[in-house]
This record gives sequence, C-alpha cells and structure tokens, in this order.
Amino acid sequence: MMTYRRISYAVWEITLKCNLACQHCGSRAGHTRAKELSTTEALDMVRQLADVGITEVTLIGGEAFLRPDWLDIAKAITSAGMVCGMTTGGFGISLDTARRMKDAGIRVVSVSVDGLEATHDRLRGRKGSWQWAFKTMSHLKEAGIPFGCNTQINRLSAPEFPQIYERIRDAGVFAWQIQLTVPMGNAADNSDILLQPYELLDVYPMIARVARRAFREGVKVQAGNNIGYYGPYERLLRGRGEENPWAFWQGCNAGLSSLGIEADGAIKGCPSLPTSAYTGGNIRDHSLREIIEETEELRFNLGADTPKGTDHLWGFCKSCEFAQLCRGGCSWTAHVFFDRRGNNPYCHHRALTQEKQGIRERVEIKHRAEGNPFDNGEFVLIEEPIDAPWPDNDPLHFSADRILWPKGWQDEEELVPLLASTSG
Repeated sequence: MMTYRRISYAVWEITLKCNLACQHCGSRAGHTRAKELSTTEALDMVRQLADVGITEVTLIGGEAFLRPDWLDIAKAITSAGMVCGMTTGGFGISLDTARRMKDAGIRVVSVSVDGLEATHDRLRGRKGSWQWAFKTMSHLKEAGIPFGCNTQINRLSAPEFPQIYERIRDAGVFAWQIQLTVPMGNAADNSDILLQPYELLDVYPMIARVARRAFREGVKVQAGNNIGYYGPYERLLRGRGEENPWAFWQGCNAGLSSLGIEADGAIKGCPSLPTSAYTGGNIRDHSLREIIEETEELRFNLGADTPKGTDHLWGFCKSCEFAQLCRGGCSWTAHVFFDRRGNNPYCHHRALTQEKQGIRERVEIKHRAEGNPFDNGEFVLIEEPIDAPWPDNDPLHFSADRILWPKGWQDEEELVPLLASTSG
C-alpha cells in the first residue's frame, strides 16, 4: 500500500438538480441524479472527509440549495472543523436564505457571472438569471457572508470581460475566479462558443490588463487551472497581483491536493474530470481513505517530478521546454478536447511559440459527446499558416477589436507590465 498523502480540499456536488440550463454546463445539470446520497450517507461522508484530513469543502450542484438537507450538510462540515464554502448560480437566494446560510456556518460564496445581462441569460438558459445573481450578492452582503464571483471565458463572454469586472467590483466582490470554457457536457454540444487556441493571443493581454486594474482596486483575480502557462502574464495572474517568484503553474494537482465528489458518491481527483475515465470508486462500496490511497484514478499524478510524470505527454506538450514542470497543463482541459490527457491546446506559451513560427492552431469536432454528465467528445487539431484565411462559417471569431472597453479606460496605457515572465 502506498504511503498516505494529504488531500486538503474537496469540491462536493451534493445534487445535480438545477434551476438553470447553462449552455456550458459540464455536468449537464438539471434533474436529480439517480441514487443521490441520502442524508445519512452524506453526513457519514462529512465524517470521512474530516478523517482523511480535508480542511475545506465547497458545496456545488447542480444548484446546492435545491437539495432539502443542504444546510444540515453545511452545519455538519462546520461542526467537523472544516471550512464550508459554496458555489452558486444565485437564482433564488433570498435574504432569509442568505441569513440561514450564515447561521449554518457557510464562510464564503462564489456566484457565477458569465457576461453582461443578455449574454449571461443566454448562456445560463434562463431570463432573469443575471438579475438574480446580483440580488444574491446583495443578500449575501447584507447577511455578512464574504462573496466572490466566477466567470467562464468563451467567445460570448470574452468581449464583455472588462465590463463584467466593473459590474462585479461594484457589487462588492473580494475575489474573481476565471477559467476558459472547455468542451465538456453541454459545452461539447455548443463548441462554437469555445475560444480557438490562436485566439488566446488576443485574450491574454485583455485578461492581464483587467487583472492589473482589479488588483489595484482590491479584487483578487484567481486564475483557474486552465489559465496561462508560462506566458508573459503568468506571475501577474497566478501571483494575484504580487511578484511572487513561485507564482507559476506547477502541474495538475488532481488527487494530490484536491478531491471531487459527485452526488451519487463517485470519487474523483478533481471535480471537473470526466466521470467515466477518472472515477476511483464509490463511497457506497469503499471507504474514502481506500479510494484515495488505492485507486489508480486518484494516483495518476503521483509520478510528478519523476520520468513517469511525463510519460502521458504527446504532441506539442511532449517536446515543450516546460514539460516536466507543467505535465501538460490541466488534465481536464486536455482530456475533453482529445479524449486523453497530455496535450493541452489552451496554452499561452504554446500559442506564442507557434506565432513566432508563423503557424496557428484550431480545433474542430470529430466525435460528439454521448449526452451524459461530465462527458466529452473528441476534437481534431488543425495546424495552419498564421495568415491563412479564417473560415467563413465562424461568426463568433474573437479578436481584440471586439473587446468592449469601459468608458474611462481609453486613456490608460495599453501595455501591461511584464511581471517576470517564466518564458524569458
């Protein structure tokens, strides 16, 4: 048996039931899963989480508050000495609910905001969802619960990114987590909204400019696991505004420091990973400790810093100068594009390197997803001259001239200081 390693953070989908219908939802949330954990089983899960050393649990859905016993679970997490947080679409959290969340011990909440009102409502599949997200933030503020936002960056939301920041800043967020939309679940069926790898060349200067302003104004921008990778803004984004020499991507942590739990008791090393390929076991069949310690699906990152840690790499990532440190970036992102991990097209360093070589990359759908929660299809990677005509049937093509900069930003300097680029 392997030596036990400490996993400290868990993201727990307590129900798949949801009151939104998001175009980019990786879990295809909507209806309750078959055989979701009972209250008794959920409370035993809390005990096991504490027993293996988890220190923080984030409750998600679906929409977590649609599960009747969600506050009982939150109270149990808090009583067990763990920090309880929550991620929500925010549709329907009243002031009374926010106060009950506070009483249950929920310490922090992240509200999803994926665009200005029309774009957000389109992506979230329900008119009024944007208004409710901001109502929820006002209720959390009045109840005394610190809150941030999370935003998916794709071709619909990217042009509005600077204005999204201004709206959530004014709402009172202390932090903003950002990540790129990838083709899992519903997003695999709506792949036209996904950024093409070459479009990252225009996306990252925009993100960096907004992030610099956010840091200056007291909002911590938190780069998700598929943001960046060794481009000129890496330390700016991962350092949360500080020039920390160690603030750069250091490889996938699935199964090392994180844990994902699905509502029916399935255990993964990361909540975003595809269910079929990365489930180590079910809590109904094995203890949480056994699943963490003994299943290969939660052990695949244990070879980090050894030759085995790069065995899975292929394509550009295999020959990359950062291969041993990066290990192919976010495993989730690579897998849902190509049905295997180890070659990540959403890499800023990669796009910059190819630009210097006069080439660019695009992805096109090859096999569609089957329609299950946390599933993926398969894409093919197209490499072409950088000056090749862009396909005519691609009206959502993103470029810098589509960015909607807020009034008052025009007089600012356009260049973001390059904070100690790891790529030289």
